[in-house]
Amino acid sequence: MFVNFNPDWPPPSEPPAQPPRPRLDRKAEVRLGWVIALNLAMLVLGPLAGATVLHALVAAFAG
Repeated sequence: MFVNFNPDWPPPSEPPAQPPRPRLDRKAEVRLGWVIALNLAMLVLGPLAGATVLHALVAAFAG
């Protein structure tokens, strides 16, 4: 009778896969939040500022 003392068989199981790393770290998340907040604020305030500049130009050239 043959007894196999080879420790390499059966092959070792695969190590568990590492969980995926987040794409953004905490600092980048905060920065992205500020950029989104600024863009939302400009979405509301931008047309008002643009209208004010246009009214000022019309008033300046109207005499």
